[in-house]
Amino acid sequence: MTDPTTVTPDVSGTNPVRDLPLQELNGFTHRWVEAGGVRLHVVDGGRPDAPAVVLLAGFPQTWWAWRKVMPSLAGWFRVIAVDLPGQGNSERPEGSYDTHAAAAHVHAAVKALGVPTYWLAAHDIGAWVAFSLALNYESHLRGVALLDAGIPGITLPETIPTDPERAWKTWHFAFHLVPELPETLLTGRERDYVDWFLKAKAYSPDTFDDADVDHYAASLAADGGLRASLAYYRDAAESARKNHQALDRQHLTVPMLGISSSHGSIPDMAASISPWADNITGVVVPDAGHFIPDEQPEAVAAALAAFIARAA
Repeated sequence: MTDPTTVTPDVSGTNPVRDLPLQELNGFTHRWVEAGGVRLHVVDGGRPDAPAVVLLAGFPQTWWAWRKVMPSLAGWFRVIAVDLPGQGNSERPEGSYDTHAAAAHVHAAVKALGVPTYWLAAHDIGAWVAFSLALNYESHLRGVALLDAGIPGITLPETIPTDPERAWKTWHFAFHLVPELPETLLTGRERDYVDWFLKAKAYSPDTFDDADVDHYAASLAADGGLRASLAYYRDAAESARKNHQALDRQHLTVPMLGISSSHGSIPDMAASISPWADNITGVVVPDAGHFIPDEQPEAVAAALAAFIARAA
């Protein structure tokens, strides 16, 4: 990925991942933003004159993970869901997928949409990127909410547990790091892999229907999506190094919200982040597993709205 600060971004309508059909959400518009040589897909709606809330999703999902939350926020905010580099209908570039590189592209995309300051909410790998974005662009953020994420060097445990009661939640971190083997085993079987992830990690296995599984599997299978998704894990050590390098110089002072769930991966996001953040609160969403925006969208929307009201 090239440095997005060296390129003047603009908004275009060219979809770089033509093999992945677009998911439509009433009241929202698809856009593509050219920033630093990487075209990012954004889904934009809500009130254009209101404060902006930017949403980032994680593995193995796309912006579609926020589809049930976005309409609830749209009456109060401008809502912008961004597919990360390599995710969904965003371009799948070669090069680094460390979270600081990805964060630079996300921030450039938001800036290209004419949004100078914004609220940021992110889940899973999206939260990895959001944390790094906060370290580099804190002055542009009004507040940051992070949902159930093992952030490299921050909330991600140093060792993968071997206790079967816990290991099933994190085993894939090591698997995704192995060169070539995941590609060999998963190519052509993306749907089986995605189906296991969504149904095993959700509190209710009925959270995702076949169409959801098909969409996320198609995103992984299309135009280097699997390679790009694995690259975030393979560059996680570099992400952790850059996170700590930045934290040696600063603490995060922007208001932050840690959203955990009753059956998620990180029991207390707020406590995990608190050593590096001066202004953080936390909530725990009941009856939810890892995929909190899909499982309890009303609770997530309410938590975000309350957080924004307090911080504002």
